[in-house]
Amino acid sequence: MKVAIVHDWLVTYAGAERVLAGLCAVWPEADLFAVIDFLSDEDRAHLGGKRATTTFIQQLPKARSHYQKYLPLMPLAIEQLDMSSYDLVISSSHAVAKGVLTGPNQLHISYVHSPIRYAWDLQHQYLHEASLEHGIKAKLARMLLHYMRMWDQRTASGVDEFIANSHFIGRRINKSYRRQSTVIYPPVDTRQFTLHKAKEDFYLTASRMVPYKKIPLIIEAFASMPDKRLIVIGSGPEMEKAREAAGPNVTLLGYQSFKVLLQHMQRAKAFVFAAEEDFGIAPIEAQACGTPVVAYGRGGVLETVRGLEHAEPTGVFYPEQTTDSIIAAIGDFEAQRSRITPENCRRNAERFSGERFQQEIRAFVEARLREARAYEGQGLAPSLASSSTQLYPAAVVPIKHA
Repeated sequence: MKVAIVHDWLVTYAGAERVLAGLCAVWPEADLFAVIDFLSDEDRAHLGGKRATTTFIQQLPKARSHYQKYLPLMPLAIEQLDMSSYDLVISSSHAVAKGVLTGPNQLHISYVHSPIRYAWDLQHQYLHEASLEHGIKAKLARMLLHYMRMWDQRTASGVDEFIANSHFIGRRINKSYRRQSTVIYPPVDTRQFTLHKAKEDFYLTASRMVPYKKIPLIIEAFASMPDKRLIVIGSGPEMEKAREAAGPNVTLLGYQSFKVLLQHMQRAKAFVFAAEEDFGIAPIEAQACGTPVVAYGRGGVLETVRGLEHAEPTGVFYPEQTTDSIIAAIGDFEAQRSRITPENCRRNAERFSGERFQQEIRAFVEARLREARAYEGQGLAPSLASSSTQLYPAAVVPIKHA
């Protein structure tokens, strides 16, 4: 059986690429495809050294550093990748990878990190953050995103089975494509983030400093709590804004090595998180260290952190992205801290291990291949595209753990 794995683009090794690495580990003989591939040798090692077959965008000027500007060409580019010789095609998609062309005798399974965020429900947020709300550039951007939405919805019918990285994304798939999805949570390397029971008197947040992560908001909240110490790890476009918001009780460390990040994550009293993420890996890494999480109660974090209503809580949720809401949540955490143990945090994080991901994705694909062969044996097409007009809830893969 010939297997192809298709990814959007390979520039850095982040959350989506961790899923890709898991797929490559399960199917090491698979051929890899992407719009562009500029991975470093260090990052490529996570993929077993695989180098992707790329599209014409790879050769365009500044494709490495300004690939986002070629978004209007990506639907055309991804459709030029020849999948005709493969029995199984697995796309790892948060943009265009799911749009590869496959035939009726091929099985296409798409692992969706999210439908194209900036083309669907987050369009207005992205336009605001890019200062594209008025003028001719704004009109052109809206036309492009309208085109991307139509293309994205049309190509959903070419996918035989959707896998969502969380129930939150399952609902987005349902809303955007009117398709059923099965939830298989992404792999988190819980082996590197080891349990450390002794905690010190500081809070931690760690992230790229981009607008939706809301790092300055967390800093502003702690500036209003001078008796509480916050350490911030990470850098990015909002670093200057973070510096302006910081008080004497806030320490900005900038970008740090993994070793430094791990030490702080293990010793922190709690990890503070303010983003609305599709899944969110950092809160799980913190829990793997035995560190509780104080998080904005929207998105995938609701599936990965157990709030105070749980019998064995691992964190505290707050309802709004405001300083007052964060301050109140810190108060709730300190009042209920004795209920949140490092051991329970660690056990909760282990639900998302890399081994679990590989087991579940392999079982799911093998079951779907058996179904496809049974369809073919009856003279029927293996595609489930006929279900696309129905409304299905997201489902969890029925894997039982020992």
